Amino acid sequence: MIEFQELNSDQRKEMVNTQQRYAAYHEADERAQGYRGSMVWTKEGERDYLVRSHYDKSGIRRQTSLGPRSKKIEAIKTKYERGRSEAQARLQNLKTILARQSAINRALGLGRVPLLGAKIIRALDHAGMLGSGIRVLGTNAIYAYEAATGVRIDPGLTTTEDIDLLFDARRSLTFVADEDLSNPSLLRLLQKIDHSFHRSSRKFRAVNDDGYLVDLIRPLPTPPWRKQKQQIGPDAEDLLAAEIEGLAWHESAPSFEAVAIDERGEPCRIVTTDPRVYAAHKLWLSKRSDRESIKRRNDEAQARVVGQLVAKYMPNLPYVSAKLRMLPKSVFDDAKALFAE
Repeated sequence: MIEFQELNSDQRKEMVNTQQRYAAYHEADERAQGYRGSMVWTKEGERDYLVRSHYDKSGIRRQTSLGPRSKKIEAIKTKYERGRSEAQARLQNLKTILARQSAINRALGLGRVPLLGAKIIRALDHAGMLGSGIRVLGTNAIYAYEAATGVRIDPGLTTTEDIDLLFDARRSLTFVADEDLSNPSLLRLLQKIDHSFHRSSRKFRAVNDDGYLVDLIRPLPTPPWRKQKQQIGPDAEDLLAAEIEGLAWHESAPSFEAVAIDERGEPCRIVTTDPRVYAAHKLWLSKRSDRESIKRRNDEAQARVVGQLVAKYMPNLPYVSAKLRMLPKSVFDDAKALFAE
């Protein structure tokens, strides 16, 4: 029987506080992003026109004239400036609150998500991609399951120097572009976090000077000859998603979301796959003869621990075929034992 280390009462309290405060911050951040750009008067001939400048999702700067100066147009500018000021003030206040919360989290030892991985996940979230065409897979997904259940798993099963990003090529995925990211791509986003990231000879992978790996992966197309998008943006130097068998189960599975805490005590929203599908897929991987032996053993251990986590702490996620039709019957049946009480 697998033993889990449950958070104590103080840790549970601050975990809940963090998740609630981060939800408020995330909402405020989305509102503030709606005011990016500017709204200024521009003179044309003898008249002043109100011009709204912003960057579209492809990173191209756009300007729209809202009309010649009048009381109605002046009211639009006043409302915009008041709304932007209020949104920025609320966001800054919540940043201060989260900074204090992060210090509490560090003191209580709540930090789990490796710092670089957390920065990448937050950047994807800020760019509007997390949960909207990109999911976190691999070992980092376990941090979401931990956070949702208030337990700790053996660090030997969660220590990782890489992150897998599942690209759902069926969806139209675009960046919420920043002004300083005029040619948006996943690789450029990574380079804003760590300038040493570069695309390796395996074009689905970015690696930095410390050997941290970021893999962009996607399911095999169905049928096999069907063409799918290989990259997120138009940048020819961006990562090209690798096609991997078995990922279609994750692509079709319900998403799973939780706010975890990184090594500095800061919150990190993780959107990943349903833990039942995660465990079943890991067990399937552990039985593949073409997979390295050391990886197969780790896959099996992760499958068992996530299966038991679901069985013990997630009664809302029963392991029943009606909810998991994306899994082949043989895979579903093989994994049943993982979820036994």
